[in-house]
Amino acid sequence: MPPPHDAAVTSPDLLARLLYRDGLMLVVDKPAGVPVHRGPKGGPSLEDRFDQLRFGLPRAPALAHRLDKDTSGCLVLGRHRKALERLGKLFKSGRIEKTYWAVVEGAPQGDVGEIDLPLGRLDAARGWWMQVDPLGLPSHTSWRVLGRGRDAEGRELAFLELKPRTGRTHQLRVHCAAMGWPILGDPVYGHGRREGTPPLHLHARAVVVPMRDGKEPVAVEAPAPEHMREAMHACGWDGCN
Repeated sequence: MPPPHDAAVTSPDLLARLLYRDGLMLVVDKPAGVPVHRGPKGGPSLEDRFDQLRFGLPRAPALAHRLDKDTSGCLVLGRHRKALERLGKLFKSGRIEKTYWAVVEGAPQGDVGEIDLPLGRLDAARGWWMQVDPLGLPSHTSWRVLGRGRDAEGRELAFLELKPRTGRTHQLRVHCAAMGWPILGDPVYGHGRREGTPPLHLHARAVVVPMRDGKEPVAVEAPAPEHMREAMHACGWDGCN
């Protein structure tokens, strides 16, 4: 399966990918294969399309957090300065619940577990690449097996629900790799550089945002992306979003 880097991905219609909207925030279903903001080398980014999402406000919304270029799913935007300040505090304090879906290569022992491995920068030359580091920042991830199976070559796969309890860079990718079951298609921490390997199988499935004190939190889910469905089906997923 080729990586999703066609024109429809690099220049997405964000109105069609809008999952939630109110006066303070938006949630869009980010496609895999496109960065959320323009990097030092330039090129298209999701931010280039945010003007589609003004809905009458004088300024476009802005990112409240980040997702990796090759990660799909729920991306939260703030519609104005006060909303962004509120969202920033919620993300920093860990009050926003995030749920990810991943397909990993390997067979986790057991069906549920916790990963408690501190993370630090690999080295300055590697930019944002991370590694398990006893002197790094505390990093915690909860995981649950949603299904198991094998790919066409007979390699073991597992379909996981991942809940990061901290928000370190590449946390889920490094934690899964350190446990011996790297995320399928991960070009940095897994086996994603093999010819014919599919794109990164990591999807921001859901967010729960307590945006207003005393009111029900905003809960949003993003449907399974096309590039992950074959592997998810191989692990017993029934196709329900």
